[in-house]
Amino acid sequence: MGLLSKKDAKLIKDPLSDDNPITIQVLGICSALAITAQLKPSIVMAVSVIFVLGMGNVVISLMRNIIPSKIRIIVQLIVVATLVIIVDQVLKAFAYSLSKELSVFIGLIITNCIIMGRFEAFALGNGPWRSFLDGIGNALGYGVILIIVGFFRELLGSGTLFGIKVLGDSVEKTGLYAIGYENNGFMVLPPMALIVVGIIIWVQRSKNKALIEEN
Repeated sequence: MGLLSKKDAKLIKDPLSDDNPITIQVLGICSALAITAQLKPSIVMAVSVIFVLGMGNVVISLMRNIIPSKIRIIVQLIVVATLVIIVDQVLKAFAYSLSKELSVFIGLIITNCIIMGRFEAFALGNGPWRSFLDGIGNALGYGVILIIVGFFRELLGSGTLFGIKVLGDSVEKTGLYAIGYENNGFMVLPPMALIVVGIIIWVQRSKNKALIEEN
């Protein structure tokens, strides 16, 4: 963060911990439940949102003085929809199988409340550079939670990471399976995603409460 002022650095650091969009603001929960059964889709979704929110914040900031107030939501939706279409086409061109796996969830980035919230709360009132940092920071905060949830769900639910067996072979009973370990099938179901997110929220808020008491 040496290249950034302290004020600008907070735009990136705060959403990663003390003002995380999922654990603190409780936004963007739906995609955290829908696509985190495996780690790879979680990472792809995180990278997609980083691109859409970072670039979208810049575009909205550049247009903020010429957007009529009455149609600003429509303009914001057009901007985010355009960026999502770019992401979708890139995935179809270079990672078609993953694009099919994510299915409609890439398109649903358009309705992600984190993105529209940052457009309204920040990009409309700040310059392009700070808006870019805000977008990247909030998208990273969102992405980190998705990756954590995807990591534990795939590891404990399937015994794999990126589809690679890391706990052994459950059929041949090697690795941890040799001592009686069994995959938790509940981990790959959507309800478990909610429980994992809930645990992360509890840990994050407990940490924030401790920080407040220390100060």
